[in-house]
Amino acid sequence: MKSFIEISLEIEGMHCWPAARELFKEVAYLSDKHRHLFVIKCRAEVSHGDRQIEFIMLKHEVKKYFGKYYKPELGMCDFGSMSCEQIAAELIDRFDLFMCSVHEDGENGAVVYK
Repeated sequence: MKSFIEISLEIEGMHCWPAARELFKEVAYLSDKHRHLFVIKCRAEVSHGDRQIEFIMLKHEVKKYFGKYYKPELGMCDFGSMSCEQIAAELIDRFDLFMCSVHEDGENGAVVYK
């Protein structure tokens, strides 16, 4: 049997996909900066049922981590040209997660496993 803890949070932010204009006419607008409510789920493996990782504390740490992207003049995070996959991979590396998903506006997104 394997056990995991899971957290979820929402982060308001902007990003862009510079290559979209050349690759896909239908979504060329994605090359411009645009806003999303990023819905993030993080899953970490635990080795016993006595919660060696407190999920409330993990959620607080992940929220604090996004401070490096926060831009006061925007009132939100600016992820530059990072994709959902890149944001998820960064969180997996930083917090030793098993899985992380990042969705745009709770609709479309990516799931990355370690």
